[in-house]
Amino acid sequence: MSSEIGEAPRVAIVGIGNSLRNDDAAGILVARELQHRECAADASHLLIIQAGHAPENVTGELRSFAPELILLIDAAEMRNIPGAICWVPIQAIDGMSASTHSLPLSMLARYLTLELNCMVALIGIQPKSNDFGEIVGAEVLQAIDEIVDEICNTCFALKSAG
Repeated sequence: MSSEIGEAPRVAIVGIGNSLRNDDAAGILVARELQHRECAADASHLLIIQAGHAPENVTGELRSFAPELILLIDAAEMRNIPGAICWVPIQAIDGMSASTHSLPLSMLARYLTLELNCMVALIGIQPKSNDFGEIVGAEVLQAIDEIVDEICNTCFALKSAG
């Protein structure tokens, strides 16, 4: 990362998903909750975006922000228990299913890496159901809370160190 010493890196958190497909809303709900938390409210080094089911539509906003890291958060079929949270290597995104997006995340990640000259990472949350509906399962809600709390703790640690 190219941040000056003592300066927090510029991070964009992109919540991805479809709020009409039950647990697929997980990424959007992480972003929404972060936008309401004090830890992210005054962080000039942090951009939080609710990208919905078409994250490719926010590339202009990402380009303007010029992040050093883009953290994609999405429900991902990882053959795990519902609510499981995993760092998904960008190379492994191709093998994931359960995507309800118009552009494969692997293609988006490669584009962002090359175009914005930044790192791209994905946090996957194992859904229980991507059926039509607006009910997010308890396991996925707990995972959302864990991710939000961890991001807020990291923001606080960075702020305290700076």
